[in-house]
Amino acid sequence: MSVKRLIFFLLLFHIPYENRATGYYNYDENSRLAYINFMSLHFDEGNNYLAAEKKTDPNNLFADYVADYADCLPLLMNCDAAEYKLRASHFDDRIKILEKGDDKSPWYRFCIAGVYLHKAIINIRFGEQYRAAINFRRSFTLLEDNERLFPGFEYNHVFTGLQLAVVGSLPGSYKWIASVFGLKGNVKQGTAQLTTFVNNHTNAQPIYAETALYYAFTRFYLLSEQKETWAFLNSPAFSTQTNLLNTFAKVNIAIDYRKADAALETLQATASDPGYNQYPIFDYQHGCALLTRLDTMCTNFFYSYQQKTKSDLYVKDTWQKMAFAWYANGNTAKANYCMGQVTARGDARLDADKQALRFAKNKTWPLKSVLQARLLIDGGYSDKAIAILKNITPTDIKLPADKAEYFFRLGRGYQAAYDDNGGKENFHAALNNYNNAIATGKGRLEQYAARAALQSGKMLEQIGLNKEALNKYNECLDMPTHDFQNSIDQQAKAGINRVETSSPPFRN
Repeated sequence: MSVKRLIFFLLLFHIPYENRATGYYNYDENSRLAYINFMSLHFDEGNNYLAAEKKTDPNNLFADYVADYADCLPLLMNCDAAEYKLRASHFDDRIKILEKGDDKSPWYRFCIAGVYLHKAIINIRFGEQYRAAINFRRSFTLLEDNERLFPGFEYNHVFTGLQLAVVGSLPGSYKWIASVFGLKGNVKQGTAQLTTFVNNHTNAQPIYAETALYYAFTRFYLLSEQKETWAFLNSPAFSTQTNLLNTFAKVNIAIDYRKADAALETLQATASDPGYNQYPIFDYQHGCALLTRLDTMCTNFFYSYQQKTKSDLYVKDTWQKMAFAWYANGNTAKANYCMGQVTARGDARLDADKQALRFAKNKTWPLKSVLQARLLIDGGYSDKAIAILKNITPTDIKLPADKAEYFFRLGRGYQAAYDDNGGKENFHAALNNYNNAIATGKGRLEQYAARAALQSGKMLEQIGLNKEALNKYNECLDMPTHDFQNSIDQQAKAGINRVETSSPPFRN
């Protein structure tokens, strides 16, 4: 084995040479209050409790682990590259401190694995996929060892649950990560671990606040249990009062669950928090919710996001969203100006920004009525959207992209109506329009055919037709390159993982 390969091997598995325990783990009141404040994005308060703890009990390594959230969460929320350079070394320094702990404690490997997992999440946020894979693997291996050494340590299931769910839903472009690093995942098994933990713990116990977030996101996006997740987010177990991180999570899911009114109510209730304006992402969310109402006030919030953010993410996307707002309201001059800014500003690392850039380069506007319907559906106003779309004659639509979008949006409208009110007519109308979208848009760069197959799979899975759902999920993955490839493929992969690990429903 060459020296370089030996160094890589040691870095990959991060085997410490020796362990001389100089610390222990105590989730006392100061540590708890520091954790709760950090998980609410109240860093000044959290740091005060942490300073008090280190003064009275300098050997409490749980306080050092909790300090990791003060580095991880600001980077995750604001994605500031300059701040990343300042904080990047903190993770490695913290690991060195934690490695001085007692390796006979189940918290020893857990805490180190937690920091590696946080590093991996931040790596992904800044586009460092290979570093993310290495740090994810380090975390995964430490947790495997911890499970073997301490099989009754229930906190282990917080991070292993998340990791199993994530690996089980990796889209095709990221399968190499699992292959190279020998990772195996299972969406249902991972989410089940998170569910068990959440059901048997409270916010007074370690790591609950973080687990609740993992639980909500995996259940909503990977298990597609949207109603159940929304009920959890509105329960006493998940409070947004004085909690900015929970606010961000709830609003994010509300927007994706077609609940723009609830998103706006949640943002408005939290806007008076002293730390609210430190996070431009709230302006972005506010703009997204208003856009679904066809309200041009959304442009003020998108512009505010652009002025405040120190990140290059969602910049192209916000310019496109402002263009859509003006175009949907008949102001073509402002719409063209905003669309022109898409190519000049921001970065195209995220799917949303990539799609915005491709759209701007094409310089082709969608049908105004279809765009209006799309935005209304996204906000939860499906009745208004269907009424608009039913006034359009499909044979009058000339461009294939416009026709594929028309069928897809009409399918989404009927699916939303089915989710809200039921009805066989809504169910079949949704599937018929999705099939038309697939037939019209298959082989094109637009997302509509792939997303139509994905949504068809979800609807069929919802009523227990797993074989038919599996066919649709595979059809989605077999689509050629298209917009939002990673996010759509991940959802399809999660769907396949769900139906392949489910027992077929009983049928007469």
